[in-house]
Amino acid sequence: MTTKSIYILSIESSCDDTAAAILQNDTVLSNVIANQKIHAAYGGVVPELASREHQKNIVPVVQQALKQAGIDKKELHAIAFTKGPGLMGSLLVGVSFSKSLSIALGIPLIAVNHMQAHVLAHFINDDNQNIPQFPFLCLTISGGHTQILKVMSYNNFEILGETIDDAVGEAFDKSAKLLGLSYPGGPLIDKHAKKGNKNAFQFTKPKTKNELDFSFSGLKTAILYFLQKKVKNNPNFIKENLNDICASIQNTIVEILMHKLQLASKKTGIKHIAIAGGVSANSEIRKTLKTFENTLGWKTYIPKFEYTTDNAAMIGIVGYYKFLDKQFEDMSVSANARMKI
Repeated sequence: MTTKSIYILSIESSCDDTAAAILQNDTVLSNVIANQKIHAAYGGVVPELASREHQKNIVPVVQQALKQAGIDKKELHAIAFTKGPGLMGSLLVGVSFSKSLSIALGIPLIAVNHMQAHVLAHFINDDNQNIPQFPFLCLTISGGHTQILKVMSYNNFEILGETIDDAVGEAFDKSAKLLGLSYPGGPLIDKHAKKGNKNAFQFTKPKTKNELDFSFSGLKTAILYFLQKKVKNNPNFIKENLNDICASIQNTIVEILMHKLQLASKKTGIKHIAIAGGVSANSEIRKTLKTFENTLGWKTYIPKFEYTTDNAAMIGIVGYYKFLDKQFEDMSVSANARMKI
């Protein structure tokens, strides 16, 4: 580590949020996000619209991040950006902007894997966060990814299990759509679930060849057929039972996630467990994980809400560690929509 102040501008544009942050070493000075509300009307992210919105938002978002941090762009030591994975059009906006600014300021360029950033968000220096001990397991759950990772160091990850079809965030959002809830549906299912009976309805839990892999497409189909059958007999079924349906769907998903996590802990003998990604904001997942500290003797690490969804602070913390190791890119670097961790 170093005592010198290193200022890094980080850019995140992998999906539909345009974000910029300024970090001083491992401490966040600003973390600005421009959400794209335009996609709600379509029930999901429209890639072409997302990239256009990024083009409109990126300059004001970066300006705001610099202003909030009280930093002049000439004081920056490097620019970190999301290389992938994500939507190609969205990634290209962030990559192109970062390369241009890097040339203009004559400072290094640092490429960041979005999924690695979700995990390392735990290492942001914040009084409200506990820093995980290596090695630890991380359940990384978002709209596009579901993985159990064994994390040995800042840049040494092993995928123990991942989804073979839909990500868990998709399962939440697609279930919400079937219930007539708006996009994004995951937070709305969580909200209604708090008022419902999680044991009201039972849904099957799909099996996978590798016991640590996930599958959510079968669950989504089961929910669809369940609702079709119930609505056929009672057109008001969803309206009359919305809270119970949401609680039951959420309970099924949480049980699937936690069962796999317990298997991974048992197989590896690791009891330091973290969660990361947008779906880790789910209240039932957080609550269930905390109970395992008592029942299973785990030490759990749950990130602050502001570091769970897509944000630039998490890109910046990876950028900081890469800066220390001088892992810089030249101008040939390009976006990689299917980048692996």
